[in-house]
Amino acid sequence: MFTPRFPRFSRLSVFATLLALAFAMPILVIVASLFQADGGAWAHIRSTTLPALIGDSLLLTVTVALGVGIIGTLTAWITARFDFVARRQLEWLLVLPLAMPAYVMAYAYTDLLQYAGPVQTTLRDFFEWQSNSDYWFFEIRSLGGAATILSFALYPYVYLLARVAFLEQSASLLEVGRTFGYGRAQLFWRVTLPLARPAIVAGIALAMMETLADYGTVSYFGVNTFTTGIFSAWFAQGDRIAAAKLASMLLMFVAIVLTIENWARRRQKFTETRGKQAARLQLNGRHAWLAMLICTIPVIGGFFLPLVLTCKLAFQDIDALIAFTRVGDFATLAWNSFSLASVTALFAVMVSLLLAYAKRGDSAWPIRLANRAVGLGYAVPGTVIAVGVLIPVTLLDHKLADALSALTGRDTGLILTGGVLVLIYAYLIRFMAISLQTIDAGFSKITHSMDDAARSLGLNNRHVVTRVHAPLLKTSLITAGLMVFVDVMKELPATLVMRPFNFDTLAVRTYIFAKDERLAEAAVAALAIVLVGLIPVVLASKAITRETVQTSAT
Repeated sequence: MFTPRFPRFSRLSVFATLLALAFAMPILVIVASLFQADGGAWAHIRSTTLPALIGDSLLLTVTVALGVGIIGTLTAWITARFDFVARRQLEWLLVLPLAMPAYVMAYAYTDLLQYAGPVQTTLRDFFEWQSNSDYWFFEIRSLGGAATILSFALYPYVYLLARVAFLEQSASLLEVGRTFGYGRAQLFWRVTLPLARPAIVAGIALAMMETLADYGTVSYFGVNTFTTGIFSAWFAQGDRIAAAKLASMLLMFVAIVLTIENWARRRQKFTETRGKQAARLQLNGRHAWLAMLICTIPVIGGFFLPLVLTCKLAFQDIDALIAFTRVGDFATLAWNSFSLASVTALFAVMVSLLLAYAKRGDSAWPIRLANRAVGLGYAVPGTVIAVGVLIPVTLLDHKLADALSALTGRDTGLILTGGVLVLIYAYLIRFMAISLQTIDAGFSKITHSMDDAARSLGLNNRHVVTRVHAPLLKTSLITAGLMVFVDVMKELPATLVMRPFNFDTLAVRTYIFAKDERLAEAAVAALAIVLVGLIPVVLASKAITRETVQTSAT
């Protein structure tokens, strides 16, 4: 008699799969909207704006991918392989754009480069031009402008991951390349770059998903992407189902990005033997100045120039600036943002470590599919995730309230909805892909033989993770936590929709001031976001460098 065989899954895989599905549930709620009837907006969108949404989204994403790939990889390679003037300072300065929200950067550059801005005004006065028909100037409020802004804002994703990969490469590998007669350029293209490719591809994938999910920059620049279409269908046309269908198409784009990233790392795996770190080559003369220039331009363009321009906006109205800084709850706003970001980053790293380890030990399709579903949330706008969370949470909350009322005889009201825990849950769905991609890339460099050796010594899964993997993944864990922390600090849509009553963050207060045309106070709140996020960015960047050097030296 034939007995069907079913795959056997470990308890860890089952638990990790259920946990991943819990984080993917709001995404499934959004996808389920495909099978619901809309109010008629979808037919209009499909016949009018959908081709433009697809074309602009694809062009913007590809352009940003090229931009962050070139900037992040080149700066990471230069700072990891060469020694030159101000190299130590530039190592952590290159991370600073992570603390600058892209929409703040967009406001700053628009004020600088628009027709009435100081740059074009000075050019017209100097050359005696009468109007814009007398000359050509780059239009900042365009798809090219959005791609430039997002490239400057997102290249640290690639820089952080690529730099760790370059620093961890053993000197013996480069010596082998030299025995084949490879010069400096050949070593980069044939040895150094291929070994760092998993980390580079992971960083580019994160930047592409962030680009697909961006709303503030593209809406301000008038670029038609899926996110602007989703918000238009939802708020302007009032059709939630049509917005959900557009969100589902956006998920398809993200799934394609994740598939390409996974395929790229699967096609060519490299396992490195820890060894002595390769010595940096000393650059002098014009080569040193060129290296410093290449690494300085992204820092100035992605952080210092927007910071100066934002300060200029903030100090245009001194009275408004003083009034805002005297508000009693300013420290509370900073603490709310900082605490939410810290707790979310901690949970994201812990859960991602569990999911990545479960996938490493069991490559069956349920755990792989669940992990991929978790990654989709990063490209979904925060407002759409908020609705995907609120629908099942509200339903559960009503059932829980009914049960408690039946037991106690009192109306307990809604317990979960409007709470901080649900907001953190939405953050985890939105930003889990950051930590999962980073930690998964770190796992790809650890041989499976180390797991086997640890188990042969009697270690269980918990001890293998804590005693073997965690020390080797320390830099990846720090990087993952840093990325999640800074992104939560800047997050606006989900916080605006789901925050508890009378609970604001710096991002929410910035939005409220900007909506009320109180630009000076909005600039101050934006500066506060930068300053609160700046300290952990600098400390974590230096910790990553210190830990990587120590690990490579052992």
